[in-house]
Amino acid sequence: MPWAFSAALAAVAFLIAMPATSILRALGHRWNALDGPGVAGQAKAAPRRVPNTGGIAIFFAIAAPVAGLLWMLSGVYVDPNDWSLVPADLLPHIPGITAKAPHAWALLAGLLVLHVVGLIDDRRPLGPWLKLAIMLGVALGVSWYTDTRLVTALDTRVGGPWVSLALTVLWIAVVTNAINFIDNMDGLAAGVCMIAGACFLVATSIQGQWFVAALLALLVGACAGFLVFNFPWRTRPRRDGSPSGASIFMGDGGSLILGFLLAFLTVRTTYYSPDAAGGWYAVLMPLVVLAVPLYDFVSVVLIRLSQGRSPLVGDLQHLSHRLARRGLSRRAAVLVIYGLTGITALGGVALGSLQPWQAALVGGQTLLTLLVLALFEYRAAPHSPASPPGHAP
Repeated sequence: MPWAFSAALAAVAFLIAMPATSILRALGHRWNALDGPGVAGQAKAAPRRVPNTGGIAIFFAIAAPVAGLLWMLSGVYVDPNDWSLVPADLLPHIPGITAKAPHAWALLAGLLVLHVVGLIDDRRPLGPWLKLAIMLGVALGVSWYTDTRLVTALDTRVGGPWVSLALTVLWIAVVTNAINFIDNMDGLAAGVCMIAGACFLVATSIQGQWFVAALLALLVGACAGFLVFNFPWRTRPRRDGSPSGASIFMGDGGSLILGFLLAFLTVRTTYYSPDAAGGWYAVLMPLVVLAVPLYDFVSVVLIRLSQGRSPLVGDLQHLSHRLARRGLSRRAAVLVIYGLTGITALGGVALGSLQPWQAALVGGQTLLTLLVLALFEYRAAPHSPASPPGHAP
C-alpha cells in the first residue's frame, strides 16, 4: 500500500466531510440544532446561533470509507477471480486486512456508540460522569475484543493482561477527554487533531503499518474538510450582522470520536522493535505528539480541582482562553496552539529512529516548549478579567 493510497484516502475523507458539513450546517439551522447552554454549573460563553451538528460529517467521512473498503475487500476475497476494484499495490495486504476485519468492525461500533452519545449530549446534556462511564466501557470493550493493549511486556510480570488493559483504557480515556476539552474555540480541536494525525500518519507510514496509516489518513481528511467551515476565517461580523467565526461546531458528536480514534490508533502502533534503529523511548512518541492537548487537559483539571470544582464540568479556563485573556485574539490563540502542537509533534515523528542522545534532544525540546508556555502564562498578566468568547466543553 503506497503513500499514494493514504493520500487518496485523505482526499476521499475531505471530499466527503466538506460537502457533508455544509449540508449539516443548513440542516442544523432548519432543525434548530444549535449550540446550547451546557450542563448545570458549567461556565460557558453565551451560546451563538451556530449548529453543533458537524460531528456527523466527521464520523461519516471516517466510517463510510472504512465500511466500504471492508465490504469491498471481503467480497473480492470471497471471489478470487475478480480483483478489478483493488489497486495492485494493495493486493499483498488483502489477507491481513481481511483477517483484521472483525477488529475494524468493532472499532467502528465503538465509534458509533460514542458518536450517538455525543449527539444526544449535544441536544440534551447527559452529565459528565455518565459520559465518562460510557467512554470507559467502550474503551474496555473495544480494547479487549481487539487485543489492543499498552506495555504488553507487563503481562508476564504483573498478573496477566489486566494491568496493561487497565492502562490502555486509562490512556484512551485521557486522550479522548483531552480532545473533548480542547474543543473550546473555533477551529481548535479539528486543527490540533489534523496536525497530530498527520504526524502519526507519517510515522506509521515509515514503519509500514498501513492499516493504521489508512485510518489516520481518513481522520486527517475529515478534519480538513470540516475546518473549511469551522475555522474562524473572518475577523469582522458578516453582512447579515451575525458574528464572525465558525459557522458550525463539531460538538461532542465529533470530538469524542476524534479523541477515541487517535488514542486507539496510538496504542495499535508499534513504536519499538529490537531490530529498529531507535530505543525503548520510541514508545513515548504519543506523549510528545500530543503534548500540547495533554498540557491543556492536565492544567485545566488542576485549576478546577484547586478551586474545589469538578474536573469534568466545563469552564473558560482552558489554554486557549488563558492565551486570549493575555492579549491574543481568538484566531491568534488558535494559531499559536497549532504552532505549538506542530513543534512537539514534528519531533515525535522521528523519535523511533533516533539515537539516545538525539531522542534526549527531542524530549528536551518538548519539555522546554511546555515550560516556556507555562512561564508565559505565569508571568503575563491577563489584559481583562472578562472571559473571552468560546464554547467550553
